[in-house]
Amino acid sequence: MSYTAAVIFAPTAYPGYDCLAQAVSDLSAANAPSKMLWEQLASLYGICGIVSIMMVCVFIQGKLNKTIRIGIYLFTAMNWVSNVGYSMFPLSDSGNANTFQDIIHIYVVTVLVVLLSIASLITIMVGGYRDKKYRSLAIWATIALLLMFSGAIGTNIVPREFFGIPERFSVFAATGFNAILGIYLFRGLGGVSENKQN
Repeated sequence: MSYTAAVIFAPTAYPGYDCLAQAVSDLSAANAPSKMLWEQLASLYGICGIVSIMMVCVFIQGKLNKTIRIGIYLFTAMNWVSNVGYSMFPLSDSGNANTFQDIIHIYVVTVLVVLLSIASLITIMVGGYRDKKYRSLAIWATIALLLMFSGAIGTNIVPREFFGIPERFSVFAATGFNAILGIYLFRGLGGVSENKQN
C-alpha cells in the first residue's frame, strides 16, 4: 500500500510528470521535485518489504520443498539488491542523464533485480507445479512472471509516449508478489507447517 500510494500521489509534487510516458524511477530521481514526497509515502515500503520477506525465509526453514525454498531465497536476494541498490544509486536526473550513478542504477542494479526476479519466480513455479499442495503459490509466481515479461516486452514495443504503462507492470509484479508471500506467511503459508518436506 505504501508503494502504491507513492506511485499514485508522488506525481502531484512533480509538475509536468506524465505517468503514461515516464518511469516510476523518475519520481525518486535525485533532482526530482517529488523526491521528498516519494520518500515519505514509500517509507514503509522498503523496510516492511524486507522484514516480511525475511520472516518468510525464517518460517520456511524445513518446510515446503527445496526448490520453492531456493526460489524464495532468490526472491529475498532480489529484494535486498533492489532496496539497497536503488537507495544508493537513484537516478541522478529524471529520464537518465547517463552519469555513473545512472549507469549503475540501470545496468547493474536493474539488471540484477530483473535476473533474480525471473530466476526466483521460475524456481518457485517449478517447485510449486511439481507438488499440488503448493500449486496456488506457483500460480501467483506465474502471474507475477507474466506481468514482468509483459512489462519488459511492452516497454520496447509501445510508442515512447506510453512507456510508463507497461513499465508499471514490471515494477508492480515484484512488489505484488512480495505482498502475496506476506499474505501466505500471515496465513501460515497455507498450512505448510504440517507438511514438512526436504
